[in-house]
Amino acid sequence: MIEALTHSSFRNEQGIDTDNERLEFLGDAVIGLVIGERLWCQFPNSPEGQLSRWRSQLVSRKSLADLSKEAGMGSWILLGKGEQRSGGADKKSILAGVFESVVGALYLDGGLEKARNFLLTVYKSSLDSLSADDVTYRKELDQKTFLQEVTQSRNGTTPLYRVVDVWGLEHEKNFRVEIEIAGQVIAQGEGRSKKEAEQRAAQTALETYGL
Repeated sequence: MIEALTHSSFRNEQGIDTDNERLEFLGDAVIGLVIGERLWCQFPNSPEGQLSRWRSQLVSRKSLADLSKEAGMGSWILLGKGEQRSGGADKKSILAGVFESVVGALYLDGGLEKARNFLLTVYKSSLDSLSADDVTYRKELDQKTFLQEVTQSRNGTTPLYRVVDVWGLEHEKNFRVEIEIAGQVIAQGEGRSKKEAEQRAAQTALETYGL
């Protein structure tokens, strides 16, 4: 389990041989399998597209980071001094990574059943909130998809996303994205990735529609 909690910054400073990146890779695959299987069983009549959107959100870096933070995993991570000073224990990428590596370690230690039991426990409230006909949850699940459905219905068009600004260090860039609908810029959003900025811009746009 120590390997699962060892960040690459700690490995580099201490001169040890391993960190948690390989376990992250394994954990990512296990999480996708377990959540996909659960959605398939829970919603036997839902189409593939809807199941894919749900799975995409449930296994996103943001969702994994939130689950990691709720479990207090930030205090478990072995970080290098530089990463500690920069608040690494609160960074979404690091929190999501340690969640994946812990799942990978559980899988290696106890097999798929042990990993499945853990994941279905921590995901219980999120899975219980899903409903094939729940428009509110669909909005929360994927702002971009929901906005596209709204604009197609109301305007007969789809939103145009445009990156208008990028700043920060190479490995810690920030993005600002604006949304144009029917020839008008109606919202902007910022995030640590283009995708995150687009989702936030879509959320702001939805609010202008009163949704």
